[in-house]
Amino acid sequence: MQLSDKFHNIHWKNLITAVAIPLAVGGLSAWITKDGMKAFEAVSQPPLTPPMWLFPVVWSILFVLMGIASYLVVLQKGEDTKALTLYAVQLIFNFFWSIWFFNLGWYLFAFLWLVALWILILATTVAFYRISKPAAWVMLPYLVWVAFAGYLNLGMWWLNR
Repeated sequence: MQLSDKFHNIHWKNLITAVAIPLAVGGLSAWITKDGMKAFEAVSQPPLTPPMWLFPVVWSILFVLMGIASYLVVLQKGEDTKALTLYAVQLIFNFFWSIWFFNLGWYLFAFLWLVALWILILATTVAFYRISKPAAWVMLPYLVWVAFAGYLNLGMWWLNR
């Protein structure tokens, strides 16, 4: 099969929907927490904290990758309830973490929530792997970034307790 055939075999409506869902969740979360970002900049931050402009760039890329992964799962398996339910739950946890961390400043609670999120992402990635190996690989940057976010989150709590 040639590349042009693969391009034409993409179910564009499904792909766009799959990508739009996590982008919408992330966008809403960013909008709700926009004022909390100012507080984040004002407190002590751990070493290796990236510049503020990098966060929305990385998260946008990760949300697109999440959407692509979910599309690949749906494409292979149809409506796989377990994998897609895990995906939805981790997306909900992702949404609320920002509120706990940025708006409420509950750094320790947010860290514990983030640990649960990381476990959910890992479970989602494993479930995706059973259906579509490429979908699981696409989830790995998200898993790594959330681990790094855990370091930053715990560091913020430690430095500002």
